Amino acid sequence: MFPDRTNELKAALPDLRGRLMANAPLRDITWFRVGGAAQVLFTPADEADLAYFLKSIGPEWPVFVIGLGSNLLVRDGGVRGIVVRLGRGFGEIRAEPGHRLRVGTVVPDVKAARAAAEAGIKGLAFYRGIPGSIGGALRMNAGAHDRETKDVLVEARAIDRFGDIHVLANADMGFTYRHCGVSPEWIFTEALFQGEPGATADIVREMEVVADYREKNQPIKERTGGSTFKNPPGHSAWRLVDAAGCRGLRIGGAKVSEMHCNFLINDAEASGEDVERLGETVRARVKDSSGVTLEWEIIRLGEPLPGREKGEALAGKVTS
Repeated sequence: MFPDRTNELKAALPDLRGRLMANAPLRDITWFRVGGAAQVLFTPADEADLAYFLKSIGPEWPVFVIGLGSNLLVRDGGVRGIVVRLGRGFGEIRAEPGHRLRVGTVVPDVKAARAAAEAGIKGLAFYRGIPGSIGGALRMNAGAHDRETKDVLVEARAIDRFGDIHVLANADMGFTYRHCGVSPEWIFTEALFQGEPGATADIVREMEVVADYREKNQPIKERTGGSTFKNPPGHSAWRLVDAAGCRGLRIGGAKVSEMHCNFLINDAEASGEDVERLGETVRARVKDSSGVTLEWEIIRLGEPLPGREKGEALAGKVTS
């Protein structure tokens, strides 16, 4: 348990409209269903409320943001500081002239793809195959089926750590493979996408192909964080994991998916440490077998329980 400082925050923020919760369990709002609590969980009412909050709190507060929790691993000791979880005030979807779609960052990628199809906007169907929200897509330059967020983004709105609002053009985002160069302290609130004219029926068929591929090739019904490791240059991460003999590998309640071995799954009440230890063990085995160092695609947040380790120090003994 962290010290409860929500009353202190409320006293300093008399005009706050969002919700503050002390020692909020994060396992309930992440897809892995593991990990500890946030010292403070803040759900802002809207962009203005978030800006007011960030302007008003002291610099001593660490601030983290989460979306749908799809590519997130929270460690068992929880997160000291403030975790911001965007809510309904960031869920707008609006088609605009010129085959553009404006989307709030809490909107699921799948919902954005559907909205684009309904508006006859071609080019965003690849989002049908990506778990998570538009905010995460901006942060990770999410992509699938040979398209990435950088290929369709016009601009994004973001709030910095001091509550100032910025509009960032595509060129300002610093996109590379599964990476965005914008400071991790900035919180994205909205995105504007550029598509092309298309027939709704044709776009829907394209989305169905994407969805069918995902259903047949990925463990979408499991408790998982999605793709675990980035594809190294010239390699597919899953092939390296498979070649290292890690398909089906288990540590505690965590397991490498046998369906797609770049996915880790929680199939037996795993702890956050189980999942991270499994991932680090896979990385070590791949390094030994191929010489390639895999980089985590999943974001790891928080600290381990007292006396426990994190990161590469966890790679070790494997149980069958």
